[in-house]
Amino acid sequence: MVERMLRRGLPRVAGGDPWPPALAVEVGVSADAPAESTAPAPGVPETPVSADLSAAETGPLAEQSPAVPETPPVPAKAGPLGAMRRGLPRVADGEPWPPAGAASPAGTPSPAVPETPVSAGPGAAEVGPTVEQSPAVPETPAAVAANPAQAGPAATMRRGLPRVEGGEGWPPAGLTARVAVAEMATNAPSVPASEVAEVPAAAPAAVALTRDVSTPLPFRRTVWQGTAPRHAVEPEPEASRFRPTWPQVLGGLMGAAALGIIAGAGIALVRALLSMSFMQDFLAAFPGEYHLPEGTQPGFPAWIGWQHFFNVFLMVLIIRSGLRVRSEKRPTVFWAPRGNAKGKISLTLWFHQALDILWLVNGVIFVVLLFVSGHWVRIVPTSWEVFPNALSALLQYISFDWPTENGWVNYNSLQQLAYFTTVFIAAPLAAITGFRMSGMWPKKAEKLSKAYPVEWARTLHFPIMLYFVAFIFVHVMLVVLTGFLRNLNHMYAAQDAVTWTGFWVFVASMVVIVGAWIAARPIVLAPIAKVFGNVSGR
Repeated sequence: MVERMLRRGLPRVAGGDPWPPALAVEVGVSADAPAESTAPAPGVPETPVSADLSAAETGPLAEQSPAVPETPPVPAKAGPLGAMRRGLPRVADGEPWPPAGAASPAGTPSPAVPETPVSAGPGAAEVGPTVEQSPAVPETPAAVAANPAQAGPAATMRRGLPRVEGGEGWPPAGLTARVAVAEMATNAPSVPASEVAEVPAAAPAAVALTRDVSTPLPFRRTVWQGTAPRHAVEPEPEASRFRPTWPQVLGGLMGAAALGIIAGAGIALVRALLSMSFMQDFLAAFPGEYHLPEGTQPGFPAWIGWQHFFNVFLMVLIIRSGLRVRSEKRPTVFWAPRGNAKGKISLTLWFHQALDILWLVNGVIFVVLLFVSGHWVRIVPTSWEVFPNALSALLQYISFDWPTENGWVNYNSLQQLAYFTTVFIAAPLAAITGFRMSGMWPKKAEKLSKAYPVEWARTLHFPIMLYFVAFIFVHVMLVVLTGFLRNLNHMYAAQDAVTWTGFWVFVASMVVIVGAWIAARPIVLAPIAKVFGNVSGR
């Protein structure tokens, strides 16, 4: 009989000792068997079997190979019988396997459970597979104290992952593993201890056990960095539009100085030209205006003031929304007509088109009232003299010797041409080009689309908007410089007097326009747009 230590596994309860306890067991050996038969062949493990353990102590052996049927006992090699531990059923809803009362012969080897090689002498520390096969299960001090004769040399254990979250690596640092060795029985002289301990794979493991593995290996970069620079050069920050660079400031100052010099030279040239005799005769023949047809009533009716306010209100918002449409890259709110999801457009474009429709309605009302009241002769040229008088008025404006202003009775020819161009040329062109670019253009009209390409509309629409901006700027400047209070009374109070009535009406209209400019945001426009269609976000 040979005493050997059972291989110990994980504890059976949380915080308990490894199972089974550190005890030696007797293995039956045949007297007529050759000496080499007891030594394990390389790669073929032998299953250790207990002869004196109780049924509870042999449980892990049966649990490790539940599907291997029991081998019939061999009388020549069998030791004392022990009850086998029952495991899971082999069929669904069946009884645990093996059946109750079955016994396991102590000497029957199990091919599915490998045997732990042992050492018979002081060289037990060289047996590496014993510790290498179960590095995370140390032998408890109590078990070593209970079998001091079987405790072999100590070896530093390799630490693994923690057993609880946030804890230290298991097993704790400082624990050592001892290989328990049992002396060979005196009744088995045919199995020398030296032959049992000869394991070819034990030598490298012995060196690994004596090495300290608690400190990680140093990290060394193995990737080639290449020839590119290790640090990228950061680009210089772009100059803010509100904080121009010194070259931009100097360029702007030089440009303004150049324009001032050119303007001064132009004014001096025109004044010198108008001082000549032939130009004096030209100014006498064409003072800058011509007489209106007989029967034209002076003054402005009350509806002119209201139309003027609505026109300014809509024009300011149209210009604002148009510039927003051109600069908006990724709209966040969309509008679509009910029943036509394909016609979805941005909320800003819907607002721009809605303002265009209101502006066109206001323009149609203005033109109708203009012809009904006979006021059209004030802004529609009725004589070819309008062109030389317009040139005369332009030269007088440039020379800063301005013509006499009397808008209550008659406009000068330059004003008349400007108003006619704005009402009857620029406004219709803005409407036609805008309609071509809008979603209201018929998609199926291929011949009409070919005759009027959308590229033409895009080419004309933006310059027309710039014309309106320039007209508004010059118009407001002349109103301020040619009699501010009187001109405001003409436009907003329908009276020819120098009072503050028209001024306060103008201030009130500016408050309304500024408030509409600030309120033209999706949070305000979305509820209004929902009345006419469906509003959705990105």
